[in-house]
Amino acid sequence: MKPLHIILAVLGGAIAGAAVGLLFAPEKGSDTRSRIADLLREKGVKLSGSKMDELVDEIADELKA
Repeated sequence: MKPLHIILAVLGGAIAGAAVGLLFAPEKGSDTRSRIADLLREKGVKLSGSKMDELVDEIADELKA
């Protein structure tokens, strides 16, 4: 494997782990979704409110499955 692939795999795993940790934290779902949306905005993901909500819900659904 190339070093770039390893770095991307580690970063992807870290992001997925953080998302799972947030979703299973003992907080209300609306608070958790709000935190995910804020984190995505901080990382530069610029979407309208409804598109951001769809993305957050999709992430939450994928992690529950």
